[in-house]
Amino acid sequence: MAFEISEAGIAAAAHRGQGGTGVSAAQERHAFGFAAERERRGSGRFSAAVRALAGTQSARKRKDVALILPDFSARISVLDFDSFPSDAREQASLIRFRLKRSVPFDVESAALSYWVQPAADKKVDVVVVMAPLEIVARYEAPFRAAGMNPGLVTTSSIAALELAEESGLSVMTKISGRVLTVLVRGQRRSQADALPGVAGGGTGRRRGGAGAHVCVRGGQPGRAAPDKLMLCGFGARTDEAERRFQEELGVTTEPLRSPLAAPGENNAGLLGYLRSIARNN
Repeated sequence: MAFEISEAGIAAAAHRGQGGTGVSAAQERHAFGFAAERERRGSGRFSAAVRALAGTQSARKRKDVALILPDFSARISVLDFDSFPSDAREQASLIRFRLKRSVPFDVESAALSYWVQPAADKKVDVVVVMAPLEIVARYEAPFRAAGMNPGLVTTSSIAALELAEESGLSVMTKISGRVLTVLVRGQRRSQADALPGVAGGGTGRRRGGAGAHVCVRGGQPGRAAPDKLMLCGFGARTDEAERRFQEELGVTTEPLRSPLAAPGENNAGLLGYLRSIARNN
C-alpha cells in the first residue's frame, strides 16, 4: 500500500497484480479532517485514521508501505561541487558540512538523503533533503503501530513530478491546503521554490521530513522560459488560473494529469508514486 498525508486527511491506494506489477485505482479517504502538522504532535485522530485504513495486519510479518509526507515537512537544497568524493561516508560528511549553517536544526543528527547529478564542466550537483529523525519518526509511528513498515518515505510534490513530462523544461505549481510549491523540471535537474511565508517541496529516495522553508535556485543555464506550466490543486479555480497564467506568462498551461484519477491537492503525490510503479515494472 501507499499513503499520502495532507491537511485534509490520508489518501491511500494499493498496487497489485501478476508479479506485483499491477496498479489499482487510488482510493481516497479524506473524512478524518485532521491537520497533519497538528496531528503529528500528539492527537489520537491521526493514529485512528491510520488504523482505519490499515485494516487487519499480521503482527508476525510487517507489510512494507510507501509514505508520502506533506511538502512543508521537508528541507531541500541543491549543492554544487567542483569535485565530489566517491566514498559514501565522505559524501555525507561533506554535505552535512555545507548545510551546517543553512538549516534550522542539527545536521549531524538529521536524516539525510541525496541524489548526485552530473553538471557542466565536470562539476557535480547534489540534490539533498534533510530532516530531524524525530520528525520522520512521528509521521512513521502510527503506521508502525498498525503493523506496517514505511520502506520508502518521500514528499508529495517530488512524488507528483512522476506525472510531469520528461522532455523539455516544465514547471509544476501545486497547492495543498495553505502551501504553494513550485517545481521546475528540466533535462539536467529539478529546482523547487516556495513563496515568502509558505513552505515548499522536498525530495527523498528513502527519507524525508522537517518543517522548513525552501528556496532552491539553479536549474537550466540562463533560466530559459518553460515549455509548459502544469497546475495541480487549484480545484474550481483551475480554468481561471490557466487563463491568467497563459495570458500573463505567455506559456502553455494545463492541469497536471494522471491515467488513474485527477491529481488534486491531497492525492497528487500518491498518484505520482503509483505512476512510478507502473513505469518501473
